[in-house]
Order: sequence, then C-alpha cells, then structure tokens
Amino acid sequence: MLEFAITFKPDMPHERIIALSEQAEGAGFAYLWIFDSHVLWQEPYPLMTLMAANTRRMRIGTCVTNPAVRDATVTASLLATLNCISGGRMDLGIGRGDSSRRVMGKKPTTLARLEETVSVIRDLCAGKQITYEGGEIQMAWATEGVPPVWVAGYGPKALRCAGRVGDGVILQFADPHLIKWCLGFVREGAEEAGRDFSKIRVMSAAPVWVSEDLAKARERVRWFPAMVGNHVADLVSRYTPEELPEELTAYIRRRKGYDYLHHGEVGSSNADFVTDDIVDRFALVGPASEHVRRLRELAEIGVTQFNIYLMCGDEEETVDIYGRDVLPELIEPNSPW
Repeated sequence: MLEFAITFKPDMPHERIIALSEQAEGAGFAYLWIFDSHVLWQEPYPLMTLMAANTRRMRIGTCVTNPAVRDATVTASLLATLNCISGGRMDLGIGRGDSSRRVMGKKPTTLARLEETVSVIRDLCAGKQITYEGGEIQMAWATEGVPPVWVAGYGPKALRCAGRVGDGVILQFADPHLIKWCLGFVREGAEEAGRDFSKIRVMSAAPVWVSEDLAKARERVRWFPAMVGNHVADLVSRYTPEELPEELTAYIRRRKGYDYLHHGEVGSSNADFVTDDIVDRFALVGPASEHVRRLRELAEIGVTQFNIYLMCGDEEETVDIYGRDVLPELIEPNSPW
C-alpha cells in the first residue's frame, strides 16, 4: 500500500507551513518535503527545523537539494542536527541541481559528484571518521542515524545512479508508462551494484486537483508538465532519440524556453505549450474517485510513496480532501498513519 507525502514550495509564511504540516500529520500523511532553491524561495533548513519541532511522526526532507549549493559537510551537519531535534526523522532528497543552479547561470553537477556527496553525508551522519579534501574529519556527536537518501532523476544515467546508491528514487510525474520505463534503469543500477532492487522505495511526485470541473483542474496543475519539460529538454540535449521514450520527449517540441522566475507557478506562461492530455498523464485531476483509481494503478507498478506538490492553491482544502476521501481508501487499516 502507498504512503503519502506533501511538498512545500517555500514561498509562503512560515506560520502557514507549520499549520499545514500539523494538518497533514493529522490527516494521515507520512512525509513532509520541501523544495531547495535558495535564490527563488526561502532557505529550506530553518523551515525544516520548524516543521520538525511542530510534528511528532512525519519524516522530513529536501525534494531536492544538490551537491553544489552547500558543501557536503554542511549538508551532513544540517541533517544530523535536525535528526537530533526530530528524533531521527530526516531524509535526504538529492539530484544534480536544476533551478537552484540554473537561476544563477550555472549547470547541474555531475553524477560522480552526486555519488561522492551521498557517501560523505552518510558517513558523517553515521559518526564515522573520513578523509575529506585531504584532512581527517568526524562528527562524533551525530548519533541519531543516517537519513535515507532519495535520488531524483529522469535520464538512464541518473536513474542507474539512483539504483546504485539510493534508498529511494524520486520520479516527478504520475504517468505509469514512464514510471515503468524509469524503474527499468533503476533496477539495472541496483543489479550492477549488487543491491536488492525490491528494497528501493519509489516516489511519484506530482500536483493534484480534486474537482468535477476538469477544465479548472487542468489549469491549476498545467505548470507541472512545463517544469518537467525543462528536465526533458536537458535530456534531449544529452541522449539520442532512440534512448528516450517518445511519450516523454514529444510534448516539448512546441516549448519555447523557460523562465525560472515563474518556476512552479500556477498560470505561468511557461506552460503555454502543455496540452490537456499531457496534464492528465503527468498530474492527478478529477473527482476523488479518479485519484483513488490512478493511485491504485501507481501502487500496482511499484510506487511506494505518492508525494503531492502542494502549491496549486487551496492547499488546506487539498490536504483535507485527501485525508477524508483518498487516504482511507489506500492506507492499510493498521497503518500508524
């Protein structure tokens, strides 16, 4: 059965983030995630501290950070400190870097650097002594455990990386066909590293809008395929057409560019090229019964966590509707949530 999560875009007052965190915990959600793009929005770690201090059971993490915006030792110390505050409830979501890098005119980092960063963070959070940039360092005070690591990716190389080093993989869409395509590469990476693919958790992350009015629902989430399209455009520049599925690449042919100042924004002109059928594939829209049907389909193909990108408006109502009409249909009766 699925576990459920929400992700914040940190552009709202901290008081509202706290209130939504408490509401989500009461509604049965298991995870709180937050975007990490320090120029576009507020710095996530002070907000994560408040989220940890005002919840009791929910796990908390970045969705996602990257190896470049902070030194790996700083990220390790942040997570270890938050583990002390929260009683060991921290997770690390990490990727190569998109908005937090590109808004400053920089490129994403390499997968090699991502893997190295993951190793440093794990070892330091475990209290181990390591050699880092020629010196011996240790966080002996880090005693609350190692945060599970979720690796975000779209392309075959990043997905194999998730299989090699991740406790989980973050897939930013709710399209079953594309998720199955992605998981094939995650499996390859796990097998290459001698790991058990079945132990790797699978997140589908996407916005939702519950309504009988499909036209309105689609407009509330149309920004999301445009955001995904930005990643897809990067893939197209690095892979041959034969290496990527048509279902992933075809829809960006009318894409004209991307303005990061309107990243993840409802009504953004970034989404002008996105058609209704792409919206319906990538996000969840329609009445609650349709959401339940789609989520069962995702669970059947191996998704273990559905993460709502909670940034389409009426966020409190969305949490309420999901807690009342969706989660009870999909969470096991004996679940602690």
